[in-house]
Amino acid sequence: MNSRIKQLIAVASALLLTACGEPVARNQGVYMLIDTSGTYTQELDKAQQVINYTLAKMNPGDTFAVASINTGSFSEKNIKAKVTFDDRPSVTNRQKQTFQQSIQQFVEDTRPAAYTDITGGLLQAVEYLNEKEPGRKTILIFSDLKEELKEGYNRDVPLQLDGFNLVALNVTKLRSDNIDPNEYLDRLQQWQSRVEQGGGSWRVVNDLERLGKVLP
Repeated sequence: MNSRIKQLIAVASALLLTACGEPVARNQGVYMLIDTSGTYTQELDKAQQVINYTLAKMNPGDTFAVASINTGSFSEKNIKAKVTFDDRPSVTNRQKQTFQQSIQQFVEDTRPAAYTDITGGLLQAVEYLNEKEPGRKTILIFSDLKEELKEGYNRDVPLQLDGFNLVALNVTKLRSDNIDPNEYLDRLQQWQSRVEQGGGSWRVVNDLERLGKVLP
């Protein structure tokens, strides 16, 4: 048997082993964190637009969850709506309608929180999506990214973000940012460094019309 035939057999064997391996998950999981602290609750109508857009992009087998960021966010109680979409289109449509109703109730009932536990929300998001095991994991953070923790809360925890795509949305500028823009830039840089150190990818999208580049 000449070397050329041996090479062809080796390539065919490799392809066969690849085909027989574990199937690659094609579904996606999206977890959206919504800041409900202080005056940022005035942005909830924009958050609702992002949710509706994301729902429209969801396919059978995809997972979507929305949770609030408030004083203590590392809790399943913060999840306001969650769903894994059915394979049947008629069922999926009903699931999306129910999801929208839950979000509408959340928007109507929300009152400003005193603190902003972003880290706790991220830890909850990672735990939730890891349990669902989607092929693509995205965390949307709808916040000004100013974390303020209540006294006694410990969030000195490393973020395990391998395989996660984190997207900060609608990062509004605070009054102090207008006085010193370095505060805004430093806040973005600190979060980017923390996410990337945890193995995740990071991007900021303030123009919500560009959401099409966030979700496949």
